[in-house]
Amino acid sequence: MNVLEARFVPALFGHDINVYSVARAFHEMYGVRSYVFCKAAGGPCRDSRIIAGLTCDPAMDTREVFLRNTLAFCGAHRDKTVFLLGCGDNYVRLLSANRESFPAHAVAPYMDLNTLESLIYKESFYRLCEKAGIDHPATVILRAGEQKTLKPPFGPPYILKPSNGVTYWEHPFPGQHKVFTLSSWEDTVRAADAVFGAGYDDSLILQEFIPGDDSRMRVLTCYSDRRAKVRMAALGHVLLEEHTPHGIGNHAVILNGSRPELTASLTGFLETLGISGFSNMDIKYDARDGRYKLFEINLRQGRSNYYVTAGGGNVAAWLVQDYVDNALPPGLVEITERRLWSVVPRGVLFRYIHADYHGEMKALIREGKSVNPLFYERDMSLKRRARLMVGLRRQGRNYQRHGTRIGR
Repeated sequence: MNVLEARFVPALFGHDINVYSVARAFHEMYGVRSYVFCKAAGGPCRDSRIIAGLTCDPAMDTREVFLRNTLAFCGAHRDKTVFLLGCGDNYVRLLSANRESFPAHAVAPYMDLNTLESLIYKESFYRLCEKAGIDHPATVILRAGEQKTLKPPFGPPYILKPSNGVTYWEHPFPGQHKVFTLSSWEDTVRAADAVFGAGYDDSLILQEFIPGDDSRMRVLTCYSDRRAKVRMAALGHVLLEEHTPHGIGNHAVILNGSRPELTASLTGFLETLGISGFSNMDIKYDARDGRYKLFEINLRQGRSNYYVTAGGGNVAAWLVQDYVDNALPPGLVEITERRLWSVVPRGVLFRYIHADYHGEMKALIREGKSVNPLFYERDMSLKRRARLMVGLRRQGRNYQRHGTRIGR
């Protein structure tokens, strides 16, 4: 047993690639296996040697079941620092709301619920951006019925998305999308009618579409210490996103990069907000005015967080250095080592990503600097490998159905 394994244990809430990427980071750095709590066992965490325990309950994201499992786990590990880490917004909210219920040896690195909700709630977040002078897309807040009389202040295509993502998915309806891109105002009104008609009672965000394909996107992942000082920043250049209705906007291919002025602006913004722990921001470059526009913030590591670990900024290490070792490196560490992070088949890379990036992608692949976080050489049983290959083929079919081929 690794010496550090006796000192801390990770409890991860969720079931997807986010969870597995964090578990892999803990295992790579410390040889520690994680415990996972979720509503249903997702593919990434099944048949895994780096997952010590998998607890599933369809009601896991309700307060009663969540607290029962969390407190029992903490009680069973009284001699260790227990990291309680949310890998989805619903679990982050639960961890934030119940911080006072956790024992002293448990670490839930999240701010109080009121502050957290003011940031992940898009309507109030954009107000904070305006106050701080942070560029974001032109935005209108829509409440039920207002779409009938509103005269949009910008032209099509229109972006329509929920201000409250957790509540939105609790009200399913036919044709539900994570984000709607609509070519006319009539289509936008119909989409808003469908959302509100399904029972969603919060606001919608109407935004101007920023031109350009997926390669205009950037992602910034940061770690802020207990005093809300940003200690790590990793900028990723998104080359491709998922294109399915429920997955649109999820990163599929990222090239580690560096934009010092952008990083400085956004890390400064984070510190004014008083954030601690991980944060993750989606940004798009607007060629019309040469500015980077901030879309949203997640107060957790994103599902693509392994691009940070692959670039030399292991996400588990920041938590351990902060809460166990009390030995964070001084100042701000920027993760700039070039790596290619991808969760899609190689063929997708060169069919759906612009040819301008093919040369560097090929070079990184040749140099062994490309990574799919799910394919971990220390966790590759035949059964698991077969399941992962099936998942890759499914990804390929999804792009054939929903993607726009631009690679060649």
